[in-house]
Amino acid sequence: MRRFFSFFVALLSNAFAVASNASNVSSINLLSESQKLGFSVQWDSLSASGIIERAGHRVSFRADDPFVLQDCRKMELSDAPEIRDGVLYVSQRFIDSVSRFLRDSAYGENSFRVKAILIDPGHGGKDPGAMATHKSGSGKIQILEKDVNLRASLLLYEKLKAAYPDKQILLTRRKDIDLPLDKRTEIANSIKLSENEAAIFVSVHSNSSPDKRASGYEVWYLDPAYRRTVLEKGAESDSALYNIVNAMMEEEFTMESMIISKLIIDGIQAQVGTEANLRGIKSEEWYVVRNSNMPAVLIELGFVSNEDEARKLLDDDYLKKLSLGIYNGLSAFVTHFERSHGFTEMN
Repeated sequence: MRRFFSFFVALLSNAFAVASNASNVSSINLLSESQKLGFSVQWDSLSASGIIERAGHRVSFRADDPFVLQDCRKMELSDAPEIRDGVLYVSQRFIDSVSRFLRDSAYGENSFRVKAILIDPGHGGKDPGAMATHKSGSGKIQILEKDVNLRASLLLYEKLKAAYPDKQILLTRRKDIDLPLDKRTEIANSIKLSENEAAIFVSVHSNSSPDKRASGYEVWYLDPAYRRTVLEKGAESDSALYNIVNAMMEEEFTMESMIISKLIIDGIQAQVGTEANLRGIKSEEWYVVRNSNMPAVLIELGFVSNEDEARKLLDDDYLKKLSLGIYNGLSAFVTHFERSHGFTEMN
């Protein structure tokens, strides 16, 4: 996780007093003005937060908050953006501050990088996950989710390891062992990162349903309505500033998780085409996703309860397609993150 240091605390000694006296005439349409200035804007209406970006540098902001975050490192006080009639307005002071930072920042090599990708094969050991038995000629075939998850994860691991020798490509388990949910997130949150480094958590699962016709793949990310703590809080931290920064980081992780989900879905679809049903991107409060302090997604490869899909999930060639699709999605995210600090349009 990109870390925030105690120097932020000093900012709050008189920040709110300044904010109460600051000019707050928000009359400029941010999207229109940013287009004129050559800035790109990412806006998430659910969390009322956004990113203004130019040449690999970015300013994070939230509606009705007087703080902006520059390149995930420096907090600055400005006028709070406002939403009126569905339009995002800011003051000239806000525009001047953002423009000054984005235009004056050095445009040299981007130091932001994805340092680690942690792959989590769901279930294992005494926990088989979803199970199903299907007829096969005169006999039967049994499929266990834990085995499918592990095989697909190992294939993904091999692809990522070969492509990124400079990154930490990790697995929560490499064989059929018991691994509690809290241990999985503990492994994720123990990854050591410097200020400009990021990690990604990818949990691999297979689905099941009482409806034997249900089939297809889907990707889940944490419901934006769920509130979590993603930032370490030191004893000297000011609660007001801490809450603001934590909320901004949390929303940033959610936006990144949404982007990863979209890229993975696109990657899988490109590989399997009409062989599988595209079920889309969904949000939920899965344990491993909500307790990982980083962008995190959960992938459902298919339904073991569907006889046709179960046969595919037992086929290594089909699993190779799925793992390649996931790899291509993650690779696309890594490229965008390291070139543009992790945010890109989701078309």
